[in-house]
Amino acid sequence: MSLGARSRAVLASLGTLGLCLSLAAAVSPASAAGGTPTTPTQLFNGNRSCSTDADRPTYLWAGNNVVVEGVPGTTDTTDNSPVTVRYQVWPVTDPSQTRTVTHDRATPGFEATSLLPNEMLADGQTYAWRAQTVAGGAASDWSVPCYVTIDDTLPASTPTISSPNYPPNQWNQGGDPVKFTLNANGTDDVAGFQYSWTGSLESIVLADIGDHGIPQPRDPYANPGHFIRADATGGSATVDLVPPYGGAVTLWVRSLDRALNPSEATSYRFYVSPTPPTITPADPSPAFGDTTTFTLRPAAALQSKSPVVSYSVHTINGPDGDRTFDVPAAADGTATTELTMDGITGEHVEVTSKSADGWVSDPASWDIDYDTTPTVASDVYPENGSGGGVGVPGTFTFTPKVKGIVSYTYSFNTEPEVTVAAGADGTAHIDWAPSSDGSYDLQVYATTRSGIQLATCDYSFAVN
Repeated sequence: MSLGARSRAVLASLGTLGLCLSLAAAVSPASAAGGTPTTPTQLFNGNRSCSTDADRPTYLWAGNNVVVEGVPGTTDTTDNSPVTVRYQVWPVTDPSQTRTVTHDRATPGFEATSLLPNEMLADGQTYAWRAQTVAGGAASDWSVPCYVTIDDTLPASTPTISSPNYPPNQWNQGGDPVKFTLNANGTDDVAGFQYSWTGSLESIVLADIGDHGIPQPRDPYANPGHFIRADATGGSATVDLVPPYGGAVTLWVRSLDRALNPSEATSYRFYVSPTPPTITPADPSPAFGDTTTFTLRPAAALQSKSPVVSYSVHTINGPDGDRTFDVPAAADGTATTELTMDGITGEHVEVTSKSADGWVSDPASWDIDYDTTPTVASDVYPENGSGGGVGVPGTFTFTPKVKGIVSYTYSFNTEPEVTVAAGADGTAHIDWAPSSDGSYDLQVYATTRSGIQLATCDYSFAVN
């Protein structure tokens, strides 16, 4: 089956694998124009690495065909003339059933793909395949065979899930990682398990594609946050996990066979008592702009199980956006940190603790709200009222509600903004005369000495 030109499948009517080798002999081994063809390298099947061990084949699902590929070349690395890559495949139990597929006009140095004949790939059977470069009437040596076993059957049973320290469907004290035992439940080809706290068991990415189209296979079991191998095929696995939150928690699990075919998912539901730390400010009602020391203390149940070693502090809606930083804990699990009250609508803090055994607590929160809009007043043009007239001047006074104001920026009816300096007492006065009657909207915000632009005041009025 050619991917470079028209599809074709050639059935070699040969009695033995040794006779199959005569296909290479039918092409002259002499040097081709541009160099001698070299044996393809970087062999992959189904985006997984080639196994050259007949006793340890690569297991593949063939529902979407099996793609084989290799990088062809010639001894003249400066010549990029197209070459042909020939692939042979045969059942290991009957080499006489050899089939040949080709990729015509392949580029030397780049992966050349082809499809093994799907109609010959039987579930549960093991096949060998190999690759050869053909160019200018010459052919390279064959590659060593790669071995694949077709597995189109999904695991028949869902896994079983048990935990000795967090029984299902009841409340449990948090603080210790949850020890789960996952079992293949009698399905003898299960190689491992995939799990998630969210219920979303995403599709498994087998490989990334690198330079020259060369696959970079991924081992899902290298991600211990979501996968674990069974202790033996058809066996079980034990994993320690920290739930992402307290309250009702569910772990979702499915089995994976050697071809990474998944079973149906099953779940384990249990309940965890919340374990948030406490947050205590030295000043319970700090003003905007104040810097206050906060003391962080762990939940007593956590400290008794495994000492708290740090806190993650998350501040929300500050002048530079949200911010997260870590604070180390003392031996007794407490910690202190200083926070400046600089959120233009208030200060919002969330804190989680982390224990030596990896447990992360539920978040605790502390909040205080501020009104940082300036006060606007006018004797001629009162807010939500009417007054003055076209060309009649009026004075507007801007007064701060917080300290440290150095200027005000204002605009009438979305005209270009104007900035005026604040006086020593933080106030400012402007004189303004309207050019037309009707409704007006004055928008004003203050700027602090540290450059923070505070919340905007909308002041509406009408001109007679």
